[in-house]
Amino acid sequence: MTKTDTVLDEATEQVRRARVEKCKRPTIAGFFDEATNTISYVVHDPATRQAAITDSVLDYEAASGRTSNSSADRIIEYVDAHALSVAWHIETHAHADHISAAPFLQEKLGGKLGIGRGIIKVQDVFGKLFNAGTDFQRDGSQFDRLFDDGDSFALGELETIVLHVPGHTPADMAFIIGDAAFVGDTMFMPDFGTARADFPGGDAGQLFRSIRRLLALPDETRLFLCHDYKAPGRDVYAWETTVRQQREGNVHVKDGVTEEEFVAMRNARDATLSMPALIMPSVQVNIRGGRLPEPEENGVAYIKIPVNAL
Repeated sequence: MTKTDTVLDEATEQVRRARVEKCKRPTIAGFFDEATNTISYVVHDPATRQAAITDSVLDYEAASGRTSNSSADRIIEYVDAHALSVAWHIETHAHADHISAAPFLQEKLGGKLGIGRGIIKVQDVFGKLFNAGTDFQRDGSQFDRLFDDGDSFALGELETIVLHVPGHTPADMAFIIGDAAFVGDTMFMPDFGTARADFPGGDAGQLFRSIRRLLALPDETRLFLCHDYKAPGRDVYAWETTVRQQREGNVHVKDGVTEEEFVAMRNARDATLSMPALIMPSVQVNIRGGRLPEPEENGVAYIKIPVNAL
């Protein structure tokens, strides 16, 4: 049995145990940011009230270059109202569609910042693209912990198991907490499909295998998604589904779709997509752990826009 199989077996057993023992199920609140179609989550252990925050959003107005904290403030209000203790800020990957609010939330709430070890590859690629210079460390040191496949950590009395699920980017990770899986940008709602795989380091075949790995979890596993765009014919945003629903109905990767079919579809679809509106500020800041570039001699921080580079 490979390490990958062992990790998946452990995650599967954790989900099954959580379904039987209701006390092993986390409490989850989603916070939808319509400007970026991003869902951040506060997930906590009901026994100890220890919490983790996933994929938080810093509000950013592209036209003016101004940031604000209204999305993060909603999370702070929830944490305070429920008397939670934040232990972790989790990034499922280095996002290209929104800037992370993790440093602001760490300042207000405490907790450690974690991301997959693949961030080092992402830092290397985009450090060169943005000509970040030798002062920018490409070793993941901007984060408190770099997760590897199979890592685990406690969230109160709940165990969290980390799965490496590359394909969208090299750094994508899924976090299994009790009977819930936070799957980042691997999948969307069944009627919308899957994430793109054409960013640097992305790979459609790898994405297919990562998704099928997640869909090997028990059918009743709750899947919490990082984005929703309302598929045609659906009038409300949604971000929670199950393994069973994805296996039976995902329009891109349901049971019966082969890797060859998926790769052909995904590559053709990706060729029609434009770059995310906030990719330049988002990636540039998120590879720094959500911190803006250092201010220049006039005290102002600047976001670079490489011309004709992508």
